[in-house]
Amino acid sequence: MYVFLSRALLAVLGLIFGSFIAAFTYRYPRRLSVKKGRSFCDVCKTPLSWYDNLPVLSFFLLGGKCRVCKKRISFRYPLIELITMAGFLAVGFNLFPLIVFCLLAIIFILDYENKIIPDEFVFWGMFFSLFLINESFYGNFFAGFLMASFLMLIHLVTKGRGMGLGDVKFAVLGGMIVGPGLSAIWMFLAFLTGAIVAIILILVKGAKMRDQIAFGPFLVLAVPITLIWGEKIIQVLRW
Repeated sequence: MYVFLSRALLAVLGLIFGSFIAAFTYRYPRRLSVKKGRSFCDVCKTPLSWYDNLPVLSFFLLGGKCRVCKKRISFRYPLIELITMAGFLAVGFNLFPLIVFCLLAIIFILDYENKIIPDEFVFWGMFFSLFLINESFYGNFFAGFLMASFLMLIHLVTKGRGMGLGDVKFAVLGGMIVGPGLSAIWMFLAFLTGAIVAIILILVKGAKMRDQIAFGPFLVLAVPITLIWGEKIIQVLRW
């Protein structure tokens, strides 16, 4: 019973924080304050009542449409809420990993939707990641520095077309989280997933090689993949 209640609490907290992240990442690039003002319909701008703003539930009860203007509500909201809930269930009641997870989610969404990685979220991530480091801080920081140097080299060689400075800064955070033993695997997985998605976009949507694809989301996505399967991947490569 205790396990069930704790998981249920984590799920509810994940949905609540997911709702905040969804609203925050919509408002931040538009310079809209999250400290005041109720959530509103993206189309008609009508403020939402509390019963129309319940994470995931309201979306499906409304049939995915605004109660007032009847226009479709973006599926980004329930998707972010559900993914955040899954992240909370995976991390558990561990404060600093949850904070870092939320920061990574914010960075992922902002770069995916707006191609920006604000410095403040990277720096906050670096600060809170210090509480996750079990080994030497200097080793983890050096791993991040090496990964950032590698991306900076790409940035310089391509004159900014192949890699943004936001990605370079994030590489310090990513390297600090995964550590020196997994940093190379992390970077490999980021490039691999990015290449796979780029190929799919070219084949399915007719995207061209010169079309810009934000790399930050792949750097973020590769972090949990590396933490979960990184050691196993290394063992496979050694065979």
